[in-house]
Amino acid sequence: MLYGRDDELRFLSDFLSRCFDGAGGALLLRGEAGIGKTAFLGAAREAAVAGGGRVLSAVGVQSEASVPYAGLHQLLNPVLLDHAPSLLPTQRQALFAAFGMNDGTAPQMFSVGLAALELISSFADDTPVLLLIDDAQWVDRPSSEVLAFVARRLEGDRAALLMAVREGHETVLDDAGMTELQLHQLDDDAAAALLQDRTPDLDQSVRRRILGEAAGNPLALVELPTALRGDGSIQSSPLAWLPTTRRLERSFLSRASELPDLTQTVLLIAAADDNGDLAEILEGASIVTGTGLSVDSLEPAVASGLLQIRGHHVHFRHPLVRSAVYHAASTSARLSAHAALAKALAGHHERRAWHRAAATPGQDDDVALDLEQAALRALTRGAPRAAAEALRQAALRSCPQTHKGRLLLRSAEINFELGEVTMARQQLTEARSAELQPAERLRLTLWTEALNEESWFSPERVRAFADVADQLAAAEAEGAALALKALWPLSIGCWYGNPTEETRGLFVKAARRLQRHDSEPMALSVAACADPVGEAAWVIDKTAGIAPGVVNDPAEQHALGASLTAIWGFDLSWPYLSDAIDGLRQQGRLGLLGEALASQAWAAILLGKHRLARAAADESRRLSRDTGRPRWAYVSDLALATLESERGEFDKADELLRTTEAELLSVGAQSILGFAQVARGRYAMVKKQYNDAYEQLARVLDPGDLTYHPFVGYWGIADLIEAAVRTDRLDEARSHHAQLSVLAEKTTAPFLRAMATCTHPLIVADEQAEHLYRQALDDRLLVNWPLHRAQLLLAYGRWLRRQRRILEARRPLRAAVENFDALGVTAFAQDARSELRAAGEAVRRPTPSSADSLTPQELQIARMTATGMTNREIGTRLFISHRTVGQHLRRIFQKLDITSRGQLHLTDLGGE
Repeated sequence: MLYGRDDELRFLSDFLSRCFDGAGGALLLRGEAGIGKTAFLGAAREAAVAGGGRVLSAVGVQSEASVPYAGLHQLLNPVLLDHAPSLLPTQRQALFAAFGMNDGTAPQMFSVGLAALELISSFADDTPVLLLIDDAQWVDRPSSEVLAFVARRLEGDRAALLMAVREGHETVLDDAGMTELQLHQLDDDAAAALLQDRTPDLDQSVRRRILGEAAGNPLALVELPTALRGDGSIQSSPLAWLPTTRRLERSFLSRASELPDLTQTVLLIAAADDNGDLAEILEGASIVTGTGLSVDSLEPAVASGLLQIRGHHVHFRHPLVRSAVYHAASTSARLSAHAALAKALAGHHERRAWHRAAATPGQDDDVALDLEQAALRALTRGAPRAAAEALRQAALRSCPQTHKGRLLLRSAEINFELGEVTMARQQLTEARSAELQPAERLRLTLWTEALNEESWFSPERVRAFADVADQLAAAEAEGAALALKALWPLSIGCWYGNPTEETRGLFVKAARRLQRHDSEPMALSVAACADPVGEAAWVIDKTAGIAPGVVNDPAEQHALGASLTAIWGFDLSWPYLSDAIDGLRQQGRLGLLGEALASQAWAAILLGKHRLARAAADESRRLSRDTGRPRWAYVSDLALATLESERGEFDKADELLRTTEAELLSVGAQSILGFAQVARGRYAMVKKQYNDAYEQLARVLDPGDLTYHPFVGYWGIADLIEAAVRTDRLDEARSHHAQLSVLAEKTTAPFLRAMATCTHPLIVADEQAEHLYRQALDDRLLVNWPLHRAQLLLAYGRWLRRQRRILEARRPLRAAVENFDALGVTAFAQDARSELRAAGEAVRRPTPSSADSLTPQELQIARMTATGMTNREIGTRLFISHRTVGQHLRRIFQKLDITSRGQLHLTDLGGE
């Protein structure tokens, strides 16, 4: 019975009902040790079983936190073999590889997450399922990341995820967006009722003292009476004045100390073990005692209420029992326990390595190499964070004269790739004083410079970096590729920052020296980002000879596509980004996928692919937040704000702009403010607030402004010039056009050339304008820029009408209306209709597109379904469960007023 938890129990009942009815959901339970979390989970278990559900559970264990996917395996193991055949082969392979059950290619964490989600979803097809995780703060990091992934995607499944976390512990789950329920201490009445029920014969003075000492902690109310001695007085008890947790531990220890010596030994082995397997605990204890032991040796601990034995597994009554037993033992006893378990686990290489490490207080190269092997296995299981930690621990146990430097360097490289910059810097510093081979010393210097932001802007540091890169390329077969990999993020820093021309040139020269052939994708990418103006023409020329399919690595395809957007080659970037997105989806590399989708979203906006842009931006913002990359989420939020403006959804656009700008300023991401200014400029243009539009867009091209970003600034150059003309700033308009024309000629960038052509008629005298309008509209250059061509048609029609050539004005205005409608740009379409009405032509109401009634994700699902893809295939591409896809399809059918999948290919889904 849960005393004083009526409100929480009602909340739990409602939560489980919603989840089991198909809403799905996740709940994070938080509270101090002993506050009732485990009892609450037990109540959830009983309610689920009573409601016809099935329960899967796992418990986090401190000593198990280093073994990748141990917690997830514990959770899913009961249904793994029965339900794994229902998974797609790639999902099954990812899950089995994570659990060390096959030798497949190392899976990405999100591939494991999707496989786990599908397994749970398949299980929930038959019966509702409750997933319980107790002491989630001690679940290993890869499992926690998968659980966070699953928690965000249970919508549509008859599944509930309930996790308990001890107060004061930070976990990956904190940022999973889960509903949280905080358990507080019991009030006086509930505490008194609990104590009376459990120990009704206590003396009143003792009862008052226990109520005071327990401070409303349920476990303390149950356990503290057992600490009483002799006459029942606790005045001299060692429990007095200790924090509640320490009181409880002392209480448990007083019971443990009364057990036979042999049982205490087995109890310590069980506390040190990370699996709870009865056979291995007894074997470990036998090694310590030198005599064979049976389950009888544990009976006194079971009788005292410290342990439970269920089948072949040992469970502690409460996690505090485990920690109390383990930490109360002497250092030598703990070392012996871990050494014994290492011997008992000879066939379990990873766990054996960690127990050997725990049994080794000082340096031991053999133990370090064992941990290095555990790190390699973690990498093959798709757990790079666990691998980095194993390498760090290996370095701690290795001699500086042998392996320490190498192990620290490798751990730092993995942390660099994971974005753990602070840890990587610290490890590189430590490695500097250890023994390293010459090539390793070069790699150390290379990564040190790559992580030093001063290198992005200091010619001297870039020169030193380039020298090291050259040496590494000569020293190692893969040295050049490694150096380019390190150079790539620095070049991105150049694009976002404002280094000197000398610095830009040094980056480009280094990249060209490192390229292995004339069309090296990474060398082109570095050059494009480091010096967009100076290198655009060369990069555009070289990429013309690289078919997207020739580049096999999705990461390189992404780098090439992103760098082409950096030099205003949005149309050229499209095939590379599309291929990269497909490849990254297949590999489950969601962090990089979020980046690629953000690049695609902005490219799609400028290419007039607005519905696709919404889908890409919406998915990017979700994935980027899922993977802890908020800056890319902000970039996508600003893309969505731009699209909402163009749809005439001004309130939504304004809200997105204001919240995103506030977040950018709060995290110091000033380099992204240029995107915000371009979005604000488009917002003002659509609302016909031309003076505001000019001021917003001019700021991005002003070197003295906080939002200065010359490369992003030219994304809005057409709007800037039109806004200048409409506010009688003709001189400024001509100046901006002249700069644009020079830049377009120097870079050969298709977008800049198209914008120069589009805006030229706006800045000339009337007698010259018509020729330029006609010339621009006939120019094949504008084929890839339908939105800007439609805006040109609108401008031409408006110009003709104001020249009193009313009949002639109708044709371009009519074409503008049709084009804007086709693109889904509602606000500009309304403007064109107004001009057409002013030209005397009756204008029909726009026919709403079916696609515009759907959310971005619904549109993605509808289009995929129309091609014949199954729910499972769609779920795999979008990293959601097949049941969630089914739920979306039900909403799609309702919105489109159709009844079957086959009708989707007959529906207007706004193809682009």
